[in-house]
Amino acid sequence: KNYFFTMMEFTPITFLFFLILTIIVGDKMSKTPLESLGRRPMGHDLWSWFLNFIFNDNEYYILGYDSSLGAWSPLIRVMLHICISGIIVSSILGPIGLLIYGAFCFYIHNILPNVSHPGGPRSRKIQRVPKFSDSVPNLPAKDISSWRCFVAQSSHDETLSKFEGVPGMQITGESCGRQIWSTVSHVSAEAKMKVDEEFVKKLAAGGREPEGFNPSQNPNSCDKIFRAQQIRKFLNDGNIAPNLQSKPKSVKEAARKAGQFYSMLQTEDGHWAGDYGGPHFLMPGLIVAWYVMGKPENMLDQDQTKMMRHYISVHQQTDGGWGTHIESPSTIFGTTLMYVALRLLGVDKHDERCQKGRAFMEQFGGAVMTGSWAKFYLCLLGAMEWDGHNSVPCEMFLLPNWFPFHPGRLWCHCRMVYLPMSYLYGSGFVYSEAETDPTILSLREELYIQDYKKIPWKKTRHMVAGLDNYSPITLVMRVLQNILARYERWSILQPFKNYVRSKGLKFAFEYMEAEDLQTNFIDIGPVNKVLNMLSMYHASGNNIADQRVVRHFMRVPDYLWLAEDGMKMQGYNGSQCWDTSFAIQAFEEAGLLDEFPEVSSKCWAFLERTQILSTKTSQSSAAYEFESVENRDKYYRHLSQGGWPFSTSAHGWPISDCTGEGLKASLCLLHHSKTIKERLKAKKLLPISEKRLQDAVNICLTYQNEDGGFATYENNRGFGWYEFLNPSEVFGAIMIDYSYVECSMATLTALADFHQYYPAHRSAEIQHAIMKGRKFLKSIQQPDGSWYGSWACCFCYGCWFGIEGLIKTGENEDSPNIKRACNFLLSHQRENGGWGEDFTSCYDKDYAEKGMGAYGDKGSGVVNTSWALLALSAAKCDNKEAIKRGIKYLMKRQLPSGDFPQEGISGVFNHACGITYTAYRNVFPLWAFGRCVATYGEILDGKLD
Repeated sequence: KNYFFTMMEFTPITFLFFLILTIIVGDKMSKTPLESLGRRPMGHDLWSWFLNFIFNDNEYYILGYDSSLGAWSPLIRVMLHICISGIIVSSILGPIGLLIYGAFCFYIHNILPNVSHPGGPRSRKIQRVPKFSDSVPNLPAKDISSWRCFVAQSSHDETLSKFEGVPGMQITGESCGRQIWSTVSHVSAEAKMKVDEEFVKKLAAGGREPEGFNPSQNPNSCDKIFRAQQIRKFLNDGNIAPNLQSKPKSVKEAARKAGQFYSMLQTEDGHWAGDYGGPHFLMPGLIVAWYVMGKPENMLDQDQTKMMRHYISVHQQTDGGWGTHIESPSTIFGTTLMYVALRLLGVDKHDERCQKGRAFMEQFGGAVMTGSWAKFYLCLLGAMEWDGHNSVPCEMFLLPNWFPFHPGRLWCHCRMVYLPMSYLYGSGFVYSEAETDPTILSLREELYIQDYKKIPWKKTRHMVAGLDNYSPITLVMRVLQNILARYERWSILQPFKNYVRSKGLKFAFEYMEAEDLQTNFIDIGPVNKVLNMLSMYHASGNNIADQRVVRHFMRVPDYLWLAEDGMKMQGYNGSQCWDTSFAIQAFEEAGLLDEFPEVSSKCWAFLERTQILSTKTSQSSAAYEFESVENRDKYYRHLSQGGWPFSTSAHGWPISDCTGEGLKASLCLLHHSKTIKERLKAKKLLPISEKRLQDAVNICLTYQNEDGGFATYENNRGFGWYEFLNPSEVFGAIMIDYSYVECSMATLTALADFHQYYPAHRSAEIQHAIMKGRKFLKSIQQPDGSWYGSWACCFCYGCWFGIEGLIKTGENEDSPNIKRACNFLLSHQRENGGWGEDFTSCYDKDYAEKGMGAYGDKGSGVVNTSWALLALSAAKCDNKEAIKRGIKYLMKRQLPSGDFPQEGISGVFNHACGITYTAYRNVFPLWAFGRCVATYGEILDGKLD
């Protein structure tokens, strides 16, 4: 009562003053103590964090705003709540206002769904399907024979040879894991190999015809060229290939043959390489940058552009368009970009491919109806006016870090794409020859259905075709974009805009330079790679000999992959560490680690060199300098040292699930492989010290969000309402780093495994993290028992992570959550014993009604089936008949070589775009065989009926 009266004696203005004062003081304390950046107090909610913050004498935390966590300290948050409640109570509402505010806070934190809950199903489901011509465009054998995939140190040597004599020639970071394609003019050792080429091609074909690529049967490549190269080397070294005449008679034999085949594909540095392509909006951006920089040969040569033309041609659909990705029906987004790329690569506008592409675009209003990312590239090229694109203000970076909507709070992929976009937009960059270049002038006619000069560009900013509009721009965002349009044009605002923009451009450029150095000029992904490179070109005065530009050129091949459908730009510089970490665990559960000692040893060596900023080579690069807390605070970087990446150490961005799987794989080899123990003891392998394992655990603990889940690269620093400001149209869930079932399971199970072997290290924190994480996994389980998989297709994948995450963190196998998940999977087993989904499950947030109908086997697929079996066997599902049927299905689909057929696309990101993992068809059936035998040995040990 006295508290209410005391609060009511103050006016709302008084509490407002204290509110502002609290923010100012908190801002001043945001770097105190800076060495505590990213450290969160233990607890379940604000009040437990607050008590831990105040009374824990052994730990210190940031006193103000923590840019790594994206949150005020508990002390400041409590003060803010007191000030806000004081404003309410001292107003006309009185004590009743405090009840209303308390009820509001309770509703937000306890009633509303978790912001990371994916929701679904979508009301607007995808209706169209892709259609390709039934033809087999062939890459000539003479064109293929000159290509080689170089890995590790040989990839660095090959790159350096291409830039010999160029000033500023330097390639930094660990070479381990790097994979690039290049042509060789000399007679290589591989060309001299004496092997049966027909036999090699048959092994590499993945059940398809050895020659050609027919997208109407399946638009996914099966990596024939790379696999043939590896098999050729394997056989030439005197190794024995799997017996094509011998059919496995038991599950163990099937697993052994799967392992034998996959061991042939391992590269010399220990990883497995493969196609990580699929999206169609990546390579056109690279081609646009190449074109506006004057088509430098040392960036893209004639051999590469020839293969790119082939790729674009074979993926054109019968309606003339291209999809956003290889399994997507045609979209204006995909078509505009692929059409422009085809033209910039020298294809004439009268060519049949271009005529069909234009006809498709014209049906839907031309290029003014494409998505904003495509419009951005058109503006850079000079094929669209900047007035047709919404503002991308770099000034946003100048706001205080604690500002409710600050770029530093965005998901890093979103932030790192819009960073160079803001620089290029703010600089008004346009291709210098746009007004005289015949191709660009022609594109201005080809891309639009009305005269270019008469297009009212300002009115086209919000236009987007329904085909592209996965995440429609909200009314709130439209209003904000219209306000920014006035800000860009109104003369009265120009002095202020010019002043802050110059400062914003300066910071954006410094930030891009930091990103380039932190990642050894690879950058976080292909889009910001291209735009950062173009920004360096602009900043150097359009000088392609500038050292920064040259170092970018040297890393372009990291993103390019060659397969039987041509050359593509991948969604990352590969999935090396991710695929290899899974493969190790698959070999272990199948009991094959010591049957394949060289495979295990090479895997260990790869993991040792791939742990980020943990080797002498990685610590000698400029990236290590940016690990300081000062630089991490300035450039919004999460802790990196000790994590494992999705791809390579040189890439430099650790991820929670990749760190978790890398840690589990390392522990797996260290504690379950006699070979590794002996070779470490004999000093034939470099060790991963206990201190390095602790580094991985420490970074895992920092990834946990307030909701108990784990996001991807960073903590969730933003709010759910950010998605109302999503400007991309074509993607969903890009604005903040949500907590995911996949990231949570991988990190939690890694912590559990580590705790089993090293119980003394941060024991209380690990157990607390596991308890919170288990609660999170339950909170995002769907009512039907499933989990939505955000990074693969889709519910089978999510259920595997959800079930295994719960079981390994202490959930009983007979708990309602586990039972519901098992029942969900069992209800979707198909008549042939398998399970199947395609990318529409992700897109629609609803289990694909026809399963993998287009590119699977009667709706089933080997990868989905494997995920379902991994989940059910982790739960020790008592429906043994379902397990037997699933295993029999996998054995039936196994090829005589031990390989499995490449079916539909298995990966996905941001709900709407598919991406390829050619390794999945080998890793997960092997893993499922091993786990099911270990779990249901009495029915699977012997011959299956």
